Amino acid sequence: MILDPMGGILLTNDGNAILREIDVAHPAAKNMIELSRTQDEECGDGTTSVIILAGEILAQSLAQLERDIHPVVIISAYNKALKEALEIINRISIPIDTSNDAEMLSLIKTSIGTKFVSRWSDLMCKLALQAVRTVAQEENGIKSVDIKRYARVEKVPGGEIEQSTVMNGIMINKDITHPKMRRRIVNPRILLLDCPLEYKKGESQTNIELSKETDFSKFQELEEEQVKAMTDKIIEFKPDLVITEKGVSDYAQHFLYKANISAIRRVRKSDNNRIARAVGATIVNRLEDLRDSDIGTKCGLFNIEKIGDEYFTFLTECKTPKACTILLRGPSKDILNEVDRNLADAMSVARNVFFNAKLAPGGGATEMAISVGLHAKARTITGVEGWPFRAVADAFEVIPRTLVQNSGGNAIRVLTELRAKHANGEYSWGINGETGKIVDMKEYGLYESASVKIQTYKTAVEAARVLLRVDDVVQAKRAEREQGGGGPPPQEMME
Repeated sequence: MILDPMGGILLTNDGNAILREIDVAHPAAKNMIELSRTQDEECGDGTTSVIILAGEILAQSLAQLERDIHPVVIISAYNKALKEALEIINRISIPIDTSNDAEMLSLIKTSIGTKFVSRWSDLMCKLALQAVRTVAQEENGIKSVDIKRYARVEKVPGGEIEQSTVMNGIMINKDITHPKMRRRIVNPRILLLDCPLEYKKGESQTNIELSKETDFSKFQELEEEQVKAMTDKIIEFKPDLVITEKGVSDYAQHFLYKANISAIRRVRKSDNNRIARAVGATIVNRLEDLRDSDIGTKCGLFNIEKIGDEYFTFLTECKTPKACTILLRGPSKDILNEVDRNLADAMSVARNVFFNAKLAPGGGATEMAISVGLHAKARTITGVEGWPFRAVADAFEVIPRTLVQNSGGNAIRVLTELRAKHANGEYSWGINGETGKIVDMKEYGLYESASVKIQTYKTAVEAARVLLRVDDVVQAKRAEREQGGGGPPPQEMME
């Protein structure tokens, strides 16, 4: 539980979320926190593992430096070890069929298993997979899965976590502009606009001098005519729902209401883009360019519901939506934020598999396999490099060791058993996180995305290499002027 300076609290188990909030002064520690952020942006999962692994590699490096092994030698050994580790991962990974639900769900489960939402893991896995499937697109052989832009998470406090769903459409936190407009329309024709439905305002302040009284009423008439022309243009196309990113004047609302058209105004641009993808509409920037093909007809139901004390617009039952909204319910804001973070991790993992469809055994099995493989390789290395090579091999054991400790097992005994299994070439054995005993991951069904593992190892070893190259930490001198010194007086400068 983190208390921020503003007095808010953050409940989380996500490595990146914790490190993002804490305040550190040590430069090497700042560098480490950066690793977790990179991991989160790149893979979404493995944010804690990367810190633990990098920290352990650095801890092992200390012994090497005390033996007077030069950092350049250590770094060169680390490079070789990383290369070997990546080869081992490729050797023990298995391919996955991304269209097989059972395989995908068991993979996403590994990401959620260590998080707060593990109690609802089946539900969360389904939500993540459904959202990623909805957003995934393939054009000309190029795959794109844009979760950030097209899968929006709406958090509505209240209800139970079990009520969370992925909608086959979009939900936005808006109500219609005029209270008498229709609030439920089946198979609506939807028009999306990016222009205001009000009279043209001047860019800057405009002053107008009027000499006659009648001129004023003429001005008002002109404004009304402008708005009427706009709404007439819209009414020609017979939409049922108009959604605009800008304002809708009272006068325009009146005309739209008379034509039995509902209007929603000031929708966020990102929401409008999602609606466009979900209902098959095109966002129109100028009413003059409006064509019949711009109107979205792929939405099955438009309705407005009140959840809690706010109104939400639902555009659901879309045919082939390419964007979606994930509705999360839960008892409190803090819990919803944590569920949101966990779900984001799960979606990232599902997305990564679409691009790199390989799985590595979980539960510390991959790390143990790498550790045993590197030890075997270290025996063939002659000279000083063998030591740092072994250090990396030992460092990789930190992950299975932590897993055993977290489940209350006997670390030394269990690790020895596990090492014996891997020495016999049984790569899929790892730790059961609930009992702390060793178990075959093939039967236990715990497989993780290989791309997350690869990124973790690369980042961790890279960080260790960078920090080993550092000779000294030097404080930079602050500019005098910033501190109000103001520099020497002009006279001395002249001299």
